[in-house]
Amino acid sequence: MPPILTAIIEDDVPFARMFEQYFKRRGSGIDCVAVYPNAEEALQKIPLHPPEVALVDINMPGMNGIEFISRIRVLCPSLICLVLTTFDDDTSVFDALKAGACGYLLKRSSPDEIVSAIEQAVAGGAPMSPHIARQVVGFFHSRPAPDSPDTLSERERQVIELLATGLLYKEIAEKLDLTFETVRSYVKRIYEKLHAHSRTDAVNKYQKQRR
Repeated sequence: MPPILTAIIEDDVPFARMFEQYFKRRGSGIDCVAVYPNAEEALQKIPLHPPEVALVDINMPGMNGIEFISRIRVLCPSLICLVLTTFDDDTSVFDALKAGACGYLLKRSSPDEIVSAIEQAVAGGAPMSPHIARQVVGFFHSRPAPDSPDTLSERERQVIELLATGLLYKEIAEKLDLTFETVRSYVKRIYEKLHAHSRTDAVNKYQKQRR
């Protein structure tokens, strides 16, 4: 099996050379083809002979790693970019992923973990240090589900609760002191938010989410 061609974009050159030597000594199946001390040089040279994987630091003089990832992905769409950094704040993590990084690793990761992450990324995975993975999961857990009743406004909840009793639009309008067309507009928004296709479907989804 051919080695995985990998470039390191890192302004801490001794740190990058340490990994380069580790890859060679270990017979890891990782071939470090280049070490670039800044993003500008990497952006100029990588498109000439693209590797499979780029390990990218975030905090570098001049162009930072996030901007580099965004720009190199335009020039080399198949290049797999893995962030390797000390920064673990939410902004850095999500900006890097939005820029096109397919993994996010912290520098405190062991060399074996870095090798494993490169292999996972080439196999189609999205490797992340455990601490980063927890942050990403926590972010999505903190957001309401798209079909949650919490996404309905107070008036929309009033309308769907009256729909559940079997009242007609005209009767709901009278009860809430609204026009017929306003009730229809509320019902349309309720259907969209709950991804429902009928009164029964909307009521069932609303009641299920409230349990």
